[in-house]
Amino acid sequence: MDSERVTIGEAAEQVGMSAKAIRLYEQRGLLDPAPRTRGGYRTYGPEDLAVLTFIRQAKAVGLRLGEVGRIIDLQRAGKQPCATVIDVLDARLADVDRKLADLTGLRRTLAAARARAEEAARAGRPAVICTVIETSPTS
Repeated sequence: MDSERVTIGEAAEQVGMSAKAIRLYEQRGLLDPAPRTRGGYRTYGPEDLAVLTFIRQAKAVGLRLGEVGRIIDLQRAGKQPCATVIDVLDARLADVDRKLADLTGLRRTLAAARARAEEAARAGRPAVICTVIETSPTS
């Protein structure tokens, strides 16, 4: 085996992911199929490790595998993918902003329900089951 090539276990350790993840990325086309030893073991070179490191870092910033695949495909085609990366990051930021807005609205609703429940408990208002839900504004 070429001294620069490593087994899947060594590759996984070097890049900080599992061998199972590496096999998945290869299966999904994010990583070129690995050459095999005579014994059938996958081997990975420095370029493969660089791609795996990129995948790990891209996932760490919230990119989905499909997005990562698009970026890698552009790079493989000889195109500079940075504009696409910026577009993907902008879309992910917009998703996060929407989720934060939804969570902020949910928090307001929960806080209001909690306040109504506290008020109902102090006033001794009766309820069939629980005033927290029965007095919510959606009912």
